[in-house]
Parts: sequence; structure tokens; C-alpha cells
Amino acid sequence: MTKPASRIGPVVSAAHLADGQVPALSEVEFALTVLHNAFQRWIVRCMSASGVPGLAAIDVLVLHAANHRGREKTLADICMMFNVEDTHIVAYALKKLEGLKLISTGRRGKEKTVKVTKAGADACRRYREVREGLLSSSVKGLAFDEADMSHVAALMRALSGQYDQAARAAASL
Repeated sequence: MTKPASRIGPVVSAAHLADGQVPALSEVEFALTVLHNAFQRWIVRCMSASGVPGLAAIDVLVLHAANHRGREKTLADICMMFNVEDTHIVAYALKKLEGLKLISTGRRGKEKTVKVTKAGADACRRYREVREGLLSSSVKGLAFDEADMSHVAALMRALSGQYDQAARAAASL
């Protein structure tokens, strides 16, 4: 029996992976890839529209993390928050943000800490305004159920643990 002509199959980037035990995982991976690239492009352009051009996506994320809840953060805190294994990536972002006077550094015992400056907080506020005007309003128009969106986010966090475990196992092969 042939498949109906209207069914083109799952939307994936690698059909050879989609014929395994969990075909939907390939759909999720492709969607994550596309979403990841769109999200990174968005946050860079949103920050540029907010008056801070020239930042990479990780720089934008680190700035928002430094601004989060108005508390000082350490390099380890930020790496843990974003599940970044290569601390040099975050350290470079912190150095860049400090050079732009968007964050300042301090000390907590032997650890270096960072916190957002007034200029950094202002950039985050402008980013929020641009985000609300361009992204939040259009997403709201899609009428997605917020509980469903939170459920998807929880599933994504749970999957991240599975990928971390699989990465550890793969490193031992």
C-alpha cells in the first residue's frame, strides 16, 4: 500500500536518522536547529535595534544573565545557567561586555563576579521594549496557550539532560 500523495513525511534534515527508534526525535532536532538559528539571529538584531550593535548571540545572552534579578554572577554561574562547557566562550563575552561598559566586575572571595551597569540595564530595558513591540505582540497573535508553551519548554529542558547524558556516554566510546 502506498502513502497518500498529500503526506510527504516528517519534516527532518536527515531522513536516515528519522527511520530509527524515535522518528519524532529527528523532527524535534530539525525544529531545534532552525529555531536555534532564528533565535540567535533575532537576539543579535534585537540588541542592535536597541542601540548596542556588534554583539554576538552569546554576548546578548550573557548580558541578560548579568542583568537577571539584579544579582552578581560568577563565570561558573553563567556557564551553568546556559549549559556552556567551554568557559572561554563566556569569559570572552564578559570581557567584551566589560569593555563596552555594559557590565562591571567585582570579587566574592577568590571568585570574580560580574554585574550589569546602568548602561547595561538600560540596554536590556530597550531590548525588552523592542522585543515586546516586534516579537511578543506577534506571538500573542498566534493565540498559543501559554501553559502549552511552558510544557514545551519543560520538555526541551528534559531533553537537554538526555543529550548531556548521551554526550557523556559518547565521550567514553
